[in-house]
Amino acid sequence: MSMFPGLRRKLPLIILVLVCVTPALGPYALWFLWQPSEYSNYGELVEPVALPAVALEPLGPSTTTVGPVPVAGTAGGAPSAAAGAPLPGTAPAPLAAPTLRGKWFLVMADGASCDARCEHKIWQLRQLRTMQGKEMDRVERVWLVDDRAEPSPRLHEPYAGTWVVRQPDPSLLAALPLPKDGRLRDHIWLVDPLGNLMMRYPPDADATRIRKDMTRLLKYSRIG
Repeated sequence: MSMFPGLRRKLPLIILVLVCVTPALGPYALWFLWQPSEYSNYGELVEPVALPAVALEPLGPSTTTVGPVPVAGTAGGAPSAAAGAPLPGTAPAPLAAPTLRGKWFLVMADGASCDARCEHKIWQLRQLRTMQGKEMDRVERVWLVDDRAEPSPRLHEPYAGTWVVRQPDPSLLAALPLPKDGRLRDHIWLVDPLGNLMMRYPPDADATRIRKDMTRLLKYSRIG
């Protein structure tokens, strides 16, 4: 007679639950629990913090397409527009503002004047996205303009496609964890598609090593 008859009855349910949660939790389990030395992460894992879903704006001409907001039907059975199409005689529906959700985000903070070190970070973010090849559309880059000024037009063309937050809430900047004596403008952060802060990279980070971290995450992640 089996010593665990209750367990045998529940085993199919346990297996079903594991099958359902593995696609979402598998990448995190692999990252935290399975780290052979040759694949250890370069970035520093930070305590997950859900960042606010702040609205993002393009820096200059944006290359990212944002789908239109569907127009809801009117009351009383009046005809409604097809998904994303305006009713006859009305203005087109506004585009939905993208937020820190749905993709992997490389995030930096710096002033609008953007000195040489700042511009090097923006360049790194652009290169890191491009390095992902066919997976690059799963990655976006975000610049938090921490002095609330307007970025120089000279940056618009070379870094088109970068998203900016021109007036970040102080609580958003405060949510970015810093090492002891660290400075906000020194680091790059990685945010997952659920909006959770996941990893921090050191000052003057090695882009090649960041790319390896991201390639590994994108390989095993089923989200974003």
